[in-house]
Amino acid sequence: MEAATLFLKFLLELQEEGWFRGFLDALDHAGYSGLYEAIESWDFKKIEKLEEYRLLLKRLQPEFKTRIIPTDIISDLSECLINQECEEILQICSTKGMMAGAEKLVECLLRSDKENWPKTLKLALEKERNKFSELWIVEKGIKDVETEDLEDKMETSDIQIFYQEDPECQNLSENSCPPSEVSDTNLYSPFKPRNYQLELALPAMKGKNTIICAPTGCGKTFVSLLICEHHLKKFPQGQKGKVVFFANQIPVYEQQKSVFSKYFERHGYRVTGISGATAENVPVEQIVENNDIIILTPQILVNNLKKGTIPSLSIFTLMIFDECHNTSKQHPYNMIMFNYLDQKLGGSSGPLPQVIGLTASVGVGDAKNTDEALDYICKLCASLDASVIATVKHNLEELEQVVYKPQKFFRKVESRISDKFKYIIAQLMRDTESLAKRICKDLENLSQIQNREFGTQKYEQWIVTVQKACMVFQMPDKDEESRICKALFLYTSHLRKYNDALIISEHARMKDALDYLKDFFSNVRAAGFDEIEQDLTQRFEEKLQELESVSRDPSNENPKLEDLCFILQEEYHLNPETITILFVKTRALVDALKNWIEGNPKLSFLKPGILTGRGKTNQNTGMTLPAQKCILDAFKASGDHNILIATSVADEGIDIAQCNLVILYEYVGNVIKMIQTRGRGRARGSKCFLLTSNAGVIEKEQINMYKEKMMNDSILRLQTWDEAVFREKILHIQTHEKFIRDSQEKPKPVPDKENKKLLCRKCKALACYTADVRVIEECHYTVLGDAFKECFVSRPHPKPKQFSSFEKRAKIFCARQNCSHDWGIHVKYKTFEIPVIKIESFVVEDIATGVQTLYSKWKDFHFEKIPFDPAEMSK
Repeated sequence: MEAATLFLKFLLELQEEGWFRGFLDALDHAGYSGLYEAIESWDFKKIEKLEEYRLLLKRLQPEFKTRIIPTDIISDLSECLINQECEEILQICSTKGMMAGAEKLVECLLRSDKENWPKTLKLALEKERNKFSELWIVEKGIKDVETEDLEDKMETSDIQIFYQEDPECQNLSENSCPPSEVSDTNLYSPFKPRNYQLELALPAMKGKNTIICAPTGCGKTFVSLLICEHHLKKFPQGQKGKVVFFANQIPVYEQQKSVFSKYFERHGYRVTGISGATAENVPVEQIVENNDIIILTPQILVNNLKKGTIPSLSIFTLMIFDECHNTSKQHPYNMIMFNYLDQKLGGSSGPLPQVIGLTASVGVGDAKNTDEALDYICKLCASLDASVIATVKHNLEELEQVVYKPQKFFRKVESRISDKFKYIIAQLMRDTESLAKRICKDLENLSQIQNREFGTQKYEQWIVTVQKACMVFQMPDKDEESRICKALFLYTSHLRKYNDALIISEHARMKDALDYLKDFFSNVRAAGFDEIEQDLTQRFEEKLQELESVSRDPSNENPKLEDLCFILQEEYHLNPETITILFVKTRALVDALKNWIEGNPKLSFLKPGILTGRGKTNQNTGMTLPAQKCILDAFKASGDHNILIATSVADEGIDIAQCNLVILYEYVGNVIKMIQTRGRGRARGSKCFLLTSNAGVIEKEQINMYKEKMMNDSILRLQTWDEAVFREKILHIQTHEKFIRDSQEKPKPVPDKENKKLLCRKCKALACYTADVRVIEECHYTVLGDAFKECFVSRPHPKPKQFSSFEKRAKIFCARQNCSHDWGIHVKYKTFEIPVIKIESFVVEDIATGVQTLYSKWKDFHFEKIPFDPAEMSK
């Protein structure tokens, strides 16, 4: 706008003949036809009439950006926009996502001079059956309708929210009212909070630090919105509140960011979010300074407090911790609260923010009785500086009408009587172990783990310890050392795959386990395929026909699957509208059970979806965030999927549609996990089955149920305490814990100035010396000199990306033949093309003693760290 003002200033100073016609022609040519017409006819009524639509669109922008998919409607709107704007919107959709594209579309429409853009937008929305069209009113009397739709009954606005009506897809992370009570006729119907929600919010609204402990599905997110709004409105003229909401997982972070934006932007508050995925591209202190509500993944704040970019927690007036039971040990929540408590107990003059914790279960730790449970809960309260635990006591009847506690059933099933598949695979594993022992006679001494059994988690742990020992294994002959280490890696990698296959076979079909192995060996063949791999592949192939025969034999069906099939048939027969979450332990089992359901004619009525975490384990990459969102949306719509097979990622926080059947398939955790998984069965008459062949699993779940009772009894006891007495108890714990924390603080280690070797962790080839390592921006490590360039090879990065001053371009790997161990990345840093290495790819060898050490993080490796100096590059 400043540039346009300056442009007009110069334009009006022009003396050349024909400047006015030239200006009009330029407007027309550039696509500003509305402005061209208005200026030429000197009639601005049409453009002025657009102002009321601009005001409406500005008001509805938070809803617009979350509901509209710009790529669906851009072609219909192209005549209302300039060509360049259409291209920009599509480009932003492609690079930053649909929400960013929708924001750009709003910006362009607000600038549009075409009198027909409001009506064209309406038609485009109706064509796509987008419910936003119900809000977008283009008939006469727009102002009256708008006020009635969006502001009716706002006299109780401080305890009110607009509910997004979408019967199977609620917009709050936890539903505040059952779908049956929601009108299907309005896209938005305002509703008042329930009495139990006000009961939960009351202590926090009085300004007390509070832990809100209430069942999954009761609307804790809604309660936090009530508290947040009350908090922001209480400040006198000239003062402002600043709220930070912490979410542990990225999907939960995204979800809460959307919920808070939808509600508070409508009331004129500025809401934003920063996660690990976006933090490197934004100035965190500036974002915090310029917004009223900030949604954060907690590590972001931990990092910025450490760096000093956020000087103190006094910048905030309210902190809300989602899933606050995690506030213990070295969790980022606790690191934030250490900072808070140091400020509180250190007598700092700065004001401290109010603290609110949200959880379905505070847990009891290792408590064996109510007294120990009481101590555990007091410690959690001390960690969060909470003086109140808010639970529903006076409005229990109302709560029970909303949150239905599922019936719990235990199903003990038998394992296979004989297991030929396991017998064959176990023989292959014994043979592989023997080959490894020939290479390394000390194999049994490389790990302390004894009595390892094939097909167990303990065997996986044995493999991990052997591989770690193998990384620092040393011999006088370095070539021989390298050969042995590489061989041991190959053998243990194959043993791991066999172990995984046995676990899959134990809980799913032999066919799934065999397919898993066939895929693995297919990938082995497609890669380097050296002599050891050829030998191991041949041994597997010699047994393949027998394994195929065993896996096809109907008598080898898994009894657990038969029982699972029976439960599913029975429940869907009783209620064809059943919605199920099936919890399993591993990603491999998720895939195996999905394949089993899809291949089972008895379960043809099921449409399975899967939900796994985002992390990477071994070679298995987790689900991306968009993929997780896509699955959750499809599950909520309940047309695409009526059963979701999930790992522990679905335990906590993520907004999952109401289910009436939860199946825990060989899946049990602690009491917190039990309450959260059970809480996924939110629908009336829901059931929860624990299906296992292990009596110990049932016993563990029964102990969890006992611990839940202990927890509830302990909370009731604490709530009878005098508040001053409780505060005194909390202060005593805090003082004691701070004393322990301070006394355990370690002095800064003195850096070792002796030069060290970095060897490839896989083949032990020399990579570089620590004297050549340089530190960039305190956390990235590069290596100077041409010698290092000869040690690695580059391949284009599968996901090139710009972050901060770095541009990721390639991945780098050990150049030694048949190794190709991942060493890090190649980047453009400012004007320099440089490698950036990761310490977990190397073994550190002391030149004088030959002792080798493994480090998983650079911060643990105390060598002399020399900062990167661009002047050195020119040498």
